[in-house]
Amino acid sequence: MQTAHTPYATRALRHPGRSTTLPSPYRAIFSAPGTVGFSTAGFLGRMPLAMMGIGIVTMISQVTGRYGLAGALSATLAVSAAVLGPQVSRMVDRYGQRRVLRPATLVTVVAVAGLLVCAQQELPEWTLFVFSAAAGSVPSIGAMTRARWATIYRGSPRELHTAYSFESIIDEVCFIFGPIISIGLSTVWFPEAGPLLAAVFLAVGVWWLTAQRATEPKPHPVEQHSGGSALRSPGLQVLVAAFVATGTIFGAVDVVTVAFAEEEGHKAAASLVLAVYALGSCAAGAVFGLLHLKGEPSRRWVVGVCAMAVSMIPLQLAGSLPFLAVALFVAGLAIAPTMVTTMALVETHVPRTKLTEGMSWTGTGLAVGVALGSSAAGWVVDAHGAAAGYAVPGIAGVLAALVAFLGYRRLRRPVPTREGQRERDSQGSAEPKREGHVA
Repeated sequence: MQTAHTPYATRALRHPGRSTTLPSPYRAIFSAPGTVGFSTAGFLGRMPLAMMGIGIVTMISQVTGRYGLAGALSATLAVSAAVLGPQVSRMVDRYGQRRVLRPATLVTVVAVAGLLVCAQQELPEWTLFVFSAAAGSVPSIGAMTRARWATIYRGSPRELHTAYSFESIIDEVCFIFGPIISIGLSTVWFPEAGPLLAAVFLAVGVWWLTAQRATEPKPHPVEQHSGGSALRSPGLQVLVAAFVATGTIFGAVDVVTVAFAEEEGHKAAASLVLAVYALGSCAAGAVFGLLHLKGEPSRRWVVGVCAMAVSMIPLQLAGSLPFLAVALFVAGLAIAPTMVTTMALVETHVPRTKLTEGMSWTGTGLAVGVALGSSAAGWVVDAHGAAAGYAVPGIAGVLAALVAFLGYRRLRRPVPTREGQRERDSQGSAEPKREGHVA
């Protein structure tokens, strides 16, 4: 009988009579039944992450011509998602993905539909803000798929590392193509097309994902959820704080790059330059997943955060779009490896009963940072020009590195919890000699 503590790929290699050629690590992780299905569903469900915000901005700017209103609505959606997302994930840990994600998705889809109707009918502005806030109940699909990988490859760090790397690749693919699709549809077809397709992707992805019950992590009884929020973990607090600074980098780079391209007379090229930024992260994530890394994940994480900070230095020297594209590609190389290591650390510092919530908190940190970075960068660009705006991600990188250094001691060893200790005790007594188990 297959167990979660024995890697599927390892068992295949040990099977007598089979080829001794080592398969690709990515091919190996998909040897587990159901992984292709939930990964594909997760990809569809994650597309709105990169489509909805920019789709709302494009729609509102076309319908009303007011970029200030468009930005305010996008920020409302981001803040709402940052507040509601971890709460949705917390309920998932308690009641399961299917019971929570479908109602939450239904609320989001109805809210997006209401937003589109209000915009098209030119109803009062307050209705736009109400529906934008309600749409923030969108579930964190990336956390849901990562939780499934963590269940399948529990006790198999190498396979889990590859799985998390694959998830980071999917994230970057969404951010490369999502904005292009959303902006393209809203400008070529009709203004509401981008957000509308994002809602369709979300509904199809979530319903498909939750229909796959075999790989769904089992919910934990309410009595196991002691100790309050997952954010009480000191290690998770460090990760979230660093991700606020990291999100500030992302938000600022997006805004300043658009302004820089406009000053250069090629505003349309901004989307291509930002796609190169995501492409660098995608390439690094693909390579990172092939590596068999040793040593402390906390040390790799600090190195990754510092690399992201250092990569902001060349942006201060950007004088042309080609130079900027190269600098952003190099800067992107540090993103995916850092994200992958972050998820590994979340799993270490958060009890398994709160794993989905813990992963969602990192997304909340990013969302808050993106909102801060966008606002700060916009102010600097208006006051001093686009080139000066790159100082914002530079300063944010320094802050992220400081948080990483100051929090390193918290990350070196996970803080013991009653839930985690009971789980380790039960595993140790029940399966003391299981082959392939990693303590």
